[in-house]
Amino acid sequence: MTSSGRGAAVVTGAAGGLGRAIAAALHADGWNVLLTDVHAGAVAAAAAPLGGWSRPLDVRDESACAEVAAEAAAAPGGLGLWVNNAGILVTGPSWGHDARTRRAVVEVNALGAMNGTLAAVAVMREQGHGHVLNVVSLAGLIAAPGETVYAASKHALLAFSLGTASDLRMAGVRGVHVSCLCPDGIWTPMLHDKLDDPGALASFTGSLLTPERVAARAVRLARRPRPVVSLPRWRGAQVRLLDAFPRLALALTPVIRATGRAGQRRQARRVRENPSPPRL
Repeated sequence: MTSSGRGAAVVTGAAGGLGRAIAAALHADGWNVLLTDVHAGAVAAAAAPLGGWSRPLDVRDESACAEVAAEAAAAPGGLGLWVNNAGILVTGPSWGHDARTRRAVVEVNALGAMNGTLAAVAVMREQGHGHVLNVVSLAGLIAAPGETVYAASKHALLAFSLGTASDLRMAGVRGVHVSCLCPDGIWTPMLHDKLDDPGALASFTGSLLTPERVAARAVRLARRPRPVVSLPRWRGAQVRLLDAFPRLALALTPVIRATGRAGQRRQARRVRENPSPPRL
């Protein structure tokens, strides 16, 4: 563990995919990064080249989140940043998931991020400064067809994040910030197995982002907090427009389905040409 003038940054779901990329980008930007994940061995391996600071964490455990926040707060500079990245993606119609699956998605994506946010905010309010960055996804801005349960959990996280930011200002706390990062589909292991999944079409309607591009935007957002940032920017404007006109969004569902399927085929061709799976 190395010292940093900015303090400590906690990243959840950091054993692989986007979380690992965010942790690496923050480390390169000078943060002292505490990597956490439910998979203890994998997150320890991910942390090894980034200072070696890691802890197993199930974000559904409120007390465990509080313990991680306290550990980070004890580092030089205190707890400067908490990134809620841990998440579960499930696809298919809303009636296609059993109760256990629906509960897991909501508990990790929404309640888990709430646990992390509140654990961090408790420390940051005491310090008088800090920043919570919640990875929400474009699915938090519109009900993506085929990802209904996932989108519902992300809508909840967006509302909670913006509401908490307002609550902080109402309480006179001006040094603690809450930001939401809403990226389009990201080519990580989460999507690698969904190239033939008709429920995942919404994730392929745009150009898939690399974890590194999203991580770079997260670093910029860590430096300059903003309530909501979409990536790419034009996609955020597009989905917000559709969300404002739900009848139009429903009418365009066949177009969205066709666009998503075309995106899946393009990505499948790329995988055939370069069969290496996305880097963890």
